[in-house]
Amino acid sequence: MARPDSFDVPEKELPVRRVLILTSSTGGGHDMRARALKSWSETEEGRKFGLSVEIHQALEDTHGLYGFGVNLYNRIQQFWPKLHHIYFNFLEHASLHDSAEKIWGRHRFIERVREVQPDLIVSTHAHLNHGFFELAKWALPGRRIKCVTYCGELSGGYGFSRHWVNPKADLFIGAVEETCDAASTFGLHDDRNWLGGFMLDPSFYQEPSTDEERAQYLRDEFDFDADRFVLVLGTGANGANNHIRALNSLYEARVYPQVVALCGRKSETVEEILAWQKEHPLLPVRPIPYYRQMSCLLSAASAVVARSGTGTTSEAILSRCPLIFNGIGGVMPQECITVKFCRKNGIGILLPRTHQLPAIIREWMQEPEKREIVVNSMDRVRPKRHPLDILGKLRSLVE
Repeated sequence: MARPDSFDVPEKELPVRRVLILTSSTGGGHDMRARALKSWSETEEGRKFGLSVEIHQALEDTHGLYGFGVNLYNRIQQFWPKLHHIYFNFLEHASLHDSAEKIWGRHRFIERVREVQPDLIVSTHAHLNHGFFELAKWALPGRRIKCVTYCGELSGGYGFSRHWVNPKADLFIGAVEETCDAASTFGLHDDRNWLGGFMLDPSFYQEPSTDEERAQYLRDEFDFDADRFVLVLGTGANGANNHIRALNSLYEARVYPQVVALCGRKSETVEEILAWQKEHPLLPVRPIPYYRQMSCLLSAASAVVARSGTGTTSEAILSRCPLIFNGIGGVMPQECITVKFCRKNGIGILLPRTHQLPAIIREWMQEPEKREIVVNSMDRVRPKRHPLDILGKLRSLVE
């Protein structure tokens, strides 16, 4: 992807300012954005902004009860997505972290802040923008710490947590216009509401592969034919998937794309798919353990089936890879707003049941121009700003 002209990289490195990113492993998107921000600060161009970044798992490392809550969140997402409506609404009304006094184990967080001595705190999680910001200022009363929220959500309405927005924070950065519009409904002033674009790993901002490079990648990595449809079956950070059900639906309908099945760190899923493949040789499938080359894979794929999280959705948009949202077991509140954004822009299809998958893939295989319409729509919603713009904006707060 060609870089925009909207940012100015300093000619030489600026004096170092320390940044502490607050995140938590509920799902995978919050950690993904935290890692991406740190990675960008360590690139050749990013280092010139002089931001020394550390990442802190604020919920898990502050109190065991919060760690239990994180694990419960992920278990619900993995097995009972519909139950997240109860979990989400409880947290919306309970306001467990909206003031420093309510934070359990706060002495641990205060110790961490005093150890890092940050000039800037950046939260990538909905529940770290109020009490934890307040605690950071308690920890270093003589230091004028700036507090910033980066929100990767893609729309407002039901599913957008009110805890994302702290009108007293120094800055709110939204991924898309709809994010910033949602924040404004919670009392955020325009001068603290900034449209920043996606924060993804640097690999997603490389120049697109040529047709020859794509063909070689698919051949070398998966022994696939670049002229045939390539479908990616995604998995969440917690390993949740419906791969066998999806593969059975395709096979029974005699729809045979080439399939890459991401399995996360679940070796049993890899073994299960390998056994399935032996019994169904007409459908080529490659089960892949934890995979780091997601930018290459999504750029080479014809489509991806995944939960409607903001992380994979943002990656797919930059990779021009049409989305089919796995809605099996229900759609969580946080996923509802992603589906809402994608439906509005014509870039995602919700799949409530696996038996609906073959018809979608068959249509795109037989009429590729319909898939191309989706790709063109993705190009229209691609953010104009770049992660280096976000680094520049953060740096401007701590001059």
